[in-house]
Amino acid sequence: MNKADLAEAVFNKLGGTKRASEDAVDTVFNTITGALSRGDEVSVSGFGTFLARKRAARTARNPRTGESVEVPEMRVPKFRAGKGLKDAVK
Repeated sequence: MNKADLAEAVFNKLGGTKRASEDAVDTVFNTITGALSRGDEVSVSGFGTFLARKRAARTARNPRTGESVEVPEMRVPKFRAGKGLKDAVK
């Protein structure tokens, strides 16, 4: 399933226009992205939690050349699944 499929599912459930459904899906993703970029956590009860974590600086190895490469510290998005999602997937 991709973003277009999600918008189609919203359209089928709520009606309205397809453009409004696409805008609704875009708004959800943009809101989550904005919150994570500010360092906030987004919790959706029964689904899960989106958060941004710091990944420490490290030394990696280029697989082609074997050369060591320094990777700087960075923030990366994480998702922690909630109980409702875990139970639905089982």
